[in-house]
Amino acid sequence: MTVAQLQEAMTRGRLTSRQLVEQYLRRIEQIDRSGPTLRSVIEINPDALALAEAMDAERKAGKVRGPLHGIPILIKDNIDTGDKMMTTAGSLALEGSIATKDAFVVSRLRASGAVVMGKTNLSEWANFRSTKSTSGWSGRGGQVRNPYVLDRNPCGSSSGTGAAIAANLAAVGVGTETDGSIVCPSGVNALVGIKPTVGLVSRSGIIPISASQDTAGPMARTVADAAVLLAAMVGVDKQDPATLGARGGAYVKALNANALKNARIGVARKRFFGYSPKTDVLIDEAIAVMRKNGAVIVDPADIPTAAQMDDCEFEVLLYEFKDGLNAYLTSLGPGARVKSLADLIAFNTREADREMPFFGQEILEAAQKKGPLSAPAYRKAHTTCRVRARSAGIDTVMAKYRLDAIVAPTGSPAWPTDLVNGDHFLGASASPAAIAGYPSITVPAGFVQELPVGISFFGAAWTEAKLIGFAYAFEQGTKHRRPPKFVETLTH
Repeated sequence: MTVAQLQEAMTRGRLTSRQLVEQYLRRIEQIDRSGPTLRSVIEINPDALALAEAMDAERKAGKVRGPLHGIPILIKDNIDTGDKMMTTAGSLALEGSIATKDAFVVSRLRASGAVVMGKTNLSEWANFRSTKSTSGWSGRGGQVRNPYVLDRNPCGSSSGTGAAIAANLAAVGVGTETDGSIVCPSGVNALVGIKPTVGLVSRSGIIPISASQDTAGPMARTVADAAVLLAAMVGVDKQDPATLGARGGAYVKALNANALKNARIGVARKRFFGYSPKTDVLIDEAIAVMRKNGAVIVDPADIPTAAQMDDCEFEVLLYEFKDGLNAYLTSLGPGARVKSLADLIAFNTREADREMPFFGQEILEAAQKKGPLSAPAYRKAHTTCRVRARSAGIDTVMAKYRLDAIVAPTGSPAWPTDLVNGDHFLGASASPAAIAGYPSITVPAGFVQELPVGISFFGAAWTEAKLIGFAYAFEQGTKHRRPPKFVETLTH
């Protein structure tokens, strides 16, 4: 059921928020903890039923806060919740760490009436620990499985949110992204994922990687659900200066099935096609659907600097991760098990049997060697990346072809999970928008056998509403999403 359908059922008295939470909790027990054993939910909120009852009482008294009133949601476990649940980024080093207050985005969701039902597993430290990592694995939560084909990877780092929402363990979920961590797990789990413009959604209270690129965002089974969730998440937060210049939008009103008519859509073909022929077929079919729905297709409309961003991005992330993580760990107070990145590295070394049975921590060690954000090397890398992603990148191609958006495959179908050799990425299109800090949205584009493939729409800063319109029109014209069957493995 969609958020709107659930809301209507509660409005008509056919369902209560408490009943809904109870049903989702039973489903988590049957599917996540046993049965297919997805391992997508890392912790259940012990107050979930009480929170749901409070929302039911408000509804009975005539107060409905909005479209998320009484709706159960799941939150990625690198986002602070000021309740009885831990915030650990999947790491045993932060086991037992209880935030003193909600992250700003969680406070926004609670104010909207959403019921924070639990937290989701993730790639440990949001997949910024090892170059040989396996997405969806954390020391605390184990390996998340893809509900479509269980021996395939759920991608990351918002692996648990992707798998849980695809498997209908909650109505909607929240992920975070630095580069691909919302759109990739959404793509391989047949979800809609929105990576907002950096600054649209506050990052305060979220365990950081990059001040330049981090953002939280919605992950949902429909564009409409994602739009409702995004609308509740946005807001100016004095603790996050990036939000002070944010320009919001009418995201729900953007749900227009005719939005593609006369829209100029560019195809970023050179860099983002060719690594998966079966994916290319689906995306070419998707482009044909857009053309049939009135879009003006500019193909190719390639980003000239797309191949020039990787080196400067990694340098920026190493510096910003050290700076941001040290600040976050310091904020946990004197009782914290680890108080710095150096402490974390030492903890993992001591607890190698539990924390590093499959891959190491070479990214943590590389970040520890970096200096402050005043270092010339950091400043140069940061400036270089911004120019390549923005003025010489997305802005250039959009101006040259007068585009409303750019499309590309979100990524390949999910690869087999391999804890020995690590991830086997074939390709993805997340980086330009991620490095620029611009918005992107992925929507289901079809299946290769039982494996979902997504198509991404991305564009200029603060154009979330426009992109939501395009994604919605495409979704309504195709209806590709279907529920997972929990297939054990592909046999043909």
